[in-house]
Amino acid sequence: MSDINTISSSSSQSGERTGRMMRTVGDSVQQQIKTAVHKELIKRVDLDKLAGMQETLAAQQQLFFVIQQIIGEQGVPLSATERDHLAQEVVDEVFGLGPLEPLLKDDSISDILVNTYNSIYVERRGVLEKTTLTFQDNRHLLHIIDKIVSAVGRRVDESSPMVDARLPDGSRVNAIIPPLAVDGPILSIRRFGRHPLEAEDLLRNQMLTPPMLGLLRGAVKARMNIVVSGGTGAGKTTLLNVLSGFISERERIVTIEDSAELQMKQDHVVRLETKPPNVEGKGGVKQRELVINALRMRPDRVVIGEVRGAEALDMLQAMNTGHDGSITTIHANTPRDALARLETMAMMSEVRIAEKAVRSQIASAVHMIVQVVRMSDGTRRITHITELTGSFSDVISMQDIFLFEKNGIGPNGKVKGRFISTGIVPKCVEKMTAAGIPVPAGMSDHLVEI
Repeated sequence: MSDINTISSSSSQSGERTGRMMRTVGDSVQQQIKTAVHKELIKRVDLDKLAGMQETLAAQQQLFFVIQQIIGEQGVPLSATERDHLAQEVVDEVFGLGPLEPLLKDDSISDILVNTYNSIYVERRGVLEKTTLTFQDNRHLLHIIDKIVSAVGRRVDESSPMVDARLPDGSRVNAIIPPLAVDGPILSIRRFGRHPLEAEDLLRNQMLTPPMLGLLRGAVKARMNIVVSGGTGAGKTTLLNVLSGFISERERIVTIEDSAELQMKQDHVVRLETKPPNVEGKGGVKQRELVINALRMRPDRVVIGEVRGAEALDMLQAMNTGHDGSITTIHANTPRDALARLETMAMMSEVRIAEKAVRSQIASAVHMIVQVVRMSDGTRRITHITELTGSFSDVISMQDIFLFEKNGIGPNGKVKGRFISTGIVPKCVEKMTAAGIPVPAGMSDHLVEI
């Protein structure tokens, strides 16, 4: 803290020089003032000490005061509000992620998409909108990207132009830079709320209905293997977090992810994350290796953030060899597509296995597929709860238990439809009953219009 307090007294010549420079600016006056203040701050404060300071509220307040002093010396007419806003922007540059800081503080934003340094979009409640925020230039954006990835031990440069990372709050980050990105560095941030959604939140948002939730809760407690299927941004991870919350506190859970996103509520959780290779292409650990290793860790449940490659075969074998109650997600548009993708990924391994054998493995390992869809109005709905009933003549048989039928679009652009039950009594009811889990009411005559 004393490092900021020991700033040398400002040079009047330096202030006059910076003031003259800023009085010549035109339409981009705000950005140029910020740049000038930032440069003056670097002159007055030991840069190494500044970079090493802890990001505490007291440090930010003292730095804010110093920046206010510098702004006051520049002679540019600014209101008190404008001066505070400018000072906060410079603080964000020093301690945070620059123009992205106000977006990261907005809990209503689920995605931040930086297409180029001067084009930033956000997603609020499922709808994309363009912001007025910009970076100074490509170098400024690249500096912020490097700040993010270096904090988690990753690197991004021409030899490694793509990188996955995460922010301290768990938000997932993907960056890609030239020469792969033609128009300049690209940054995508998938955010996760500070307070994970609970089952009641899904009901309030009409993602599903109480009987559907009751069935899913019972299926998790009865140790059924569940695959959550859906497209990008459909809410698969959110639903997976909710389902994992139904797992007993007395069970040992091992989670496996490419980028740690799951927010488990239990105490006995072991979290594993893949590791990319180093510059020489060595030292990488793939998800499949973690799945194999997890089975040696005495797990009661294995939760895989997303299955996307050859680890599918090991996951299926684990489900078939005493590790019931596993949950994972997969990118697919329908439950039938999810099975086709699982089959394809299982055959990507170096183990040669016949298609019929793979289908048999899937039919016996996976008990239920939950399909999640993001609607045109940004809402998320569970459109299928589908049970697998076996394999006959090389075809996996399935039966829908609950469905969402879309009926049209309302005058306000909201999707209209209804949740219905097919009237089929699922085979899993027997397993739930044997485990002492009550069967949810409304299974056979369920109909909810929205």
